[in-house]
Amino acid sequence: MTVHDLTIRPITGPEELDLFNRLPYTQNSEIANDLAENRRRPPWMWVALDGDRLLARLSWWCRNVDTAPLLLDVLDVDDTAGDVDRVEVLARLLRTASAATLPEGSTPPEYLRFVPVDWREDARKRRVVEERMAAVERNGATPLVERLSFEWTPGGSEPRPGDRLRFRPIRDEEEILGLMVQALEGTLDAHDRADLEHRTAEQVAADNYADEFARYTTPREWWRIATLPDGEPVGFVLPARNDYHAMIGYVAVLPEHRGDGYIDDILAEGTRVLAGEGAERVRAATDRSNVPMARAFDRAGYATLSGVVNMTW
Repeated sequence: MTVHDLTIRPITGPEELDLFNRLPYTQNSEIANDLAENRRRPPWMWVALDGDRLLARLSWWCRNVDTAPLLLDVLDVDDTAGDVDRVEVLARLLRTASAATLPEGSTPPEYLRFVPVDWREDARKRRVVEERMAAVERNGATPLVERLSFEWTPGGSEPRPGDRLRFRPIRDEEEILGLMVQALEGTLDAHDRADLEHRTAEQVAADNYADEFARYTTPREWWRIATLPDGEPVGFVLPARNDYHAMIGYVAVLPEHRGDGYIDDILAEGTRVLAGEGAERVRAATDRSNVPMARAFDRAGYATLSGVVNMTW
């Protein structure tokens, strides 16, 4: 069999979901609900078929109010297929689907994939990850960052911050935007650092807020500003829920207060807020290279769930 013998097409609709989900991946359990909630759409979900055999698939994802794909987060091949160049199958599938789906001349959406934390140490896991990355690279993308995904679940005592800080809700949008601008100074976040290469901190903060944080439907009363007893801001945390789970949307310590351990108190407060709202689990993430933040999640009782590879055009 050659790559050119394949049938590459979008699925016809939800009735082909069983076909699409023949290949295993951690997000399979969410795809049916994503379709129902308009976060995935059949014209954005493509398969590569050898007769009736599903050889590869891809799907873009968006928020249910979006009109164009926001992320490419499913890109899979039959890892047992030894009769074909798996990387070329994926590359051709992505190339064909992109040409038919994405606006001409537009920058393709970021590629995101959940990966095992130890994927570099296990030969089979490494091959799976690297084949998918190679296919995306053949279509012009480059690696941006690898992140770590964390989860906190209730158990034992409720998380509580220490007594060094005071916590209050935000006053208004202007206040949180100002604090976001300050937090960008010296940031270790790869996405923000890339954005800061060609935009001001004010522009990056405004875009981050409009694209994500302003869209949260959970109460802004959950958001907390951390201050010293005299009222001086030290940092902030934005607890929220997205379409899937409770999460720490943003947590930061302002530059002049970094290195004093305040992150533990601020993270504990954000987790406490969500626990108090009945969250059965809380998700969070940080760049793998952001060792101080990863250690803070570990100290707060968050378990490491997976890695997350991000590639951009």
